[in-house]
Amino acid sequence: MAETTASATWDERVARARELLAAHPVVDGHNDLPWALREQVRYDLDRLDVGRDQSASLHTDIPRMRAGGLGAQFWSVYVRTDLAGDDAVSATLEQIDVVRQLTERYPRDLRLALTADDMETARAEGRIASLMGAEGGHSINCSLATLRAFHALGVRYMTLTHNDNTPWADSATDEPKANGLTRFGEEVVREMNRLGMLVDLSHVSADTMRDALRVTEAPVLFSHSSSRAVCDHPRNIPDDVLETLPGNGGVAMATFVPKFILPAAIAWTKAADENMRANGLHPLDTTAAGMAVQREFERARPRPVATAATVADHLDHMREAAGIDHIGIGGDFDGTAFTPAGLDDVSGYPNLIAELLGRGWSDADLAKLTWRNAVRVLRGAEDAASGIRASRGPSNATLSSLDA
Repeated sequence: MAETTASATWDERVARARELLAAHPVVDGHNDLPWALREQVRYDLDRLDVGRDQSASLHTDIPRMRAGGLGAQFWSVYVRTDLAGDDAVSATLEQIDVVRQLTERYPRDLRLALTADDMETARAEGRIASLMGAEGGHSINCSLATLRAFHALGVRYMTLTHNDNTPWADSATDEPKANGLTRFGEEVVREMNRLGMLVDLSHVSADTMRDALRVTEAPVLFSHSSSRAVCDHPRNIPDDVLETLPGNGGVAMATFVPKFILPAAIAWTKAADENMRANGLHPLDTTAAGMAVQREFERARPRPVATAATVADHLDHMREAAGIDHIGIGGDFDGTAFTPAGLDDVSGYPNLIAELLGRGWSDADLAKLTWRNAVRVLRGAEDAASGIRASRGPSNATLSSLDA
């Protein structure tokens, strides 16, 4: 079957991809729609109704999610790192709240999911499972009680850092301070394991990845990171880390962000970010004003364009390093100004699957990539937590008590 599909025309492969996604839809590890709703309309869902096409301002809406074969989405309840302390906690609560608003507003299409069983139930009902992941350990303000509260509200992974270090973990894009995890950082990982919250190692330094993999008692997640061997960017995963995933049981979900997957885009993006700052804007600003500045810069200096084949190159290598059971998809839609050609928004997943079919990926391989691996990793975290809670209770450790 794989050989036959590989020799098919592009249109035939896309049609086959849609058939496969109807049975095994995409679990996407990371989408920043909640932050886009905050930035654009301050969560006013009447002003930006994602039940209708919103391609003029967003990568994500329900019609395009349906068209793309999306079956489950980890919504990022991200807040920027310039929101610190209790401000970060409050903003994260607002992000959690808007995800719950979305599932309540669109109950025929979205189902709040807290467990792997919930994901399977949503699929059986023909709804899109909606999970939450907190992007950046700054969101808990160094408080394990806050971590537990987020879990109680439905957050099922936490990225240990965003673009800046936390006091207890090094980021991939900041100057090393802890050389990985501090003692409190290790305790954060252990408490996440006890809760059944996936430890997300996207955004963290390679040393933080290695420390977390040493400490964890449960499978880990990379919600939106690609291969450093294919594109040498610190946001990506080194091969020695990918090679540990079979022993851990975790999953690395390849991202679509051009500046992380296309070497030629790295220098261009650095210049574009500097231009944004020169105009008084944050580099991640995707409001109308921010995008106008980005588009003007792009007109003056055309950007290198990634494609679905670029993402497939990463997946091919990640499969070789980690194995087919340990890879997935984490697009980062609505968290990036630019996307690859053919993966312009959430309707584009069939194009990636068609590209992989052309490379000889089997139906069974693709079912693991799109659905089975992600469901398994969440179930693995749940199973590990059940055993851990039988032997230890909540940790009341503090940053000062462990890292003084």
